[in-house]
Amino acid sequence: MKNSLIQKYNVPGPRYTSYPTVPYWNENDFTYQLWIESLQRSFAESNQKDGISLYIHLPFCESMCTFCGCNKRITKNHDVENPYIEAVIKEWSIYCKLLNERPIIKEIHLGGGTPTFFSPKNLEDLINGIFSYADKAKEHEFSFEGHPNNTTYEHLQKLYNLGFRRVSYGVQDYSQKVQKAIHREQSFHNVAKVTFWAKEIGYTSISHDLIFGLPFQKVEDIIDTIEKTNSLQPDRLAFYSYAHVPWIKGNGQRGFSDENVPKDAEKRKLYEIGKQLLYKNEYHEIGMDHFALKSDHLYTAFKDGKLHRNFMGYSASKTQLMIGLGVSSISDSWYSFAQNVKSIEDYYQLLEWDKLPVVKGHILTEEDLIIRKHILNLMCNFETTWSEESNYFKEIPEILIQLKEMENDGLLTITNETIKVTEAGKPFVRNICMAFDLHLKRKAPETSLFSMTI
Repeated sequence: MKNSLIQKYNVPGPRYTSYPTVPYWNENDFTYQLWIESLQRSFAESNQKDGISLYIHLPFCESMCTFCGCNKRITKNHDVENPYIEAVIKEWSIYCKLLNERPIIKEIHLGGGTPTFFSPKNLEDLINGIFSYADKAKEHEFSFEGHPNNTTYEHLQKLYNLGFRRVSYGVQDYSQKVQKAIHREQSFHNVAKVTFWAKEIGYTSISHDLIFGLPFQKVEDIIDTIEKTNSLQPDRLAFYSYAHVPWIKGNGQRGFSDENVPKDAEKRKLYEIGKQLLYKNEYHEIGMDHFALKSDHLYTAFKDGKLHRNFMGYSASKTQLMIGLGVSSISDSWYSFAQNVKSIEDYYQLLEWDKLPVVKGHILTEEDLIIRKHILNLMCNFETTWSEESNYFKEIPEILIQLKEMENDGLLTITNETIKVTEAGKPFVRNICMAFDLHLKRKAPETSLFSMTI
């Protein structure tokens, strides 16, 4: 990749887990009642047809990883487990009382924090509590994030028995120097052990999360990490760009200096070398930052044009309604977003009052809904079209003028009423999406909000 293109396009930009992005939500026009109405509308439209998704945020970690920007509570006190599980089930029961029939759950994802901070018995109680109010879809996909240092065989077996078939392990990098800097020290032995356990039990999709651009990370570290990863043959991989956002309150990114973090061409070289090694090992690029073997159903979904992206990441199955449970979780009814309070104490208090712990949200306008489709298309399929009138909006000619420069740089092609991202343009997909982001264009951020795009 040409250094000049990196310098030109490496700017702060959203990762587009939603559109509009959270900083541009119109909180003034959002109300608790509007969220309930949006929830009920979406549920009525989709429950019987597609089912719904649940994201459950489990925030506790025993130690702080300094690369992490997630909502978490650091503690070694495992007495916090039971009250939190009970609170999540209580939140779910409030949601179910608002719905006119039993939910059919197609997707569950346990995220964090560290879901495997919780004992296998408590995770079993959580899932059983969820299904005391709901039914499983015939074709469901349940997944969880496991920490290689504390995921036990019992965790894997118990969750497998409950219907989980996908597990994701946070690996990041195998360099001891990098691990020490990010306060995430785990051995290859531990990762191999939990990976082989999952295969032995029968998990059909095992994923490893890797990160490039970490402090002190060198080319040889990427090569070593990819080679070790390949020896374990996970079904899919996330190969993320490290998001250096030390200004976020509560963020742990203070265990190293800015000069220790690879930047621009140096950082992009880490990705390009890693990507070529993944290609060599028969991993195929799926959407942004993700790779999969042909045997994984995420690859099939990508090839069939059925890949979906939401706050849980990429998914092979799409539901219109995703409910987020737990502190800081975000729900998505397609027509609106709603986020829970971030404080565990506030979360407990609101539930004691039999009130959903929603603190803010956004009602999507007709314009938002159209642009959201285009950004999802670009993120999932590397192309989008406005050939149908329902996908057209009046700013498209202006956007095409802006994108012409990217076309001249070989990052995309514009034909008739379609934009297609080229192979050279895939690393710049966030920049391409930014051209569609009317909220960002109308009001540029006055302070640091986003990580760099490349």
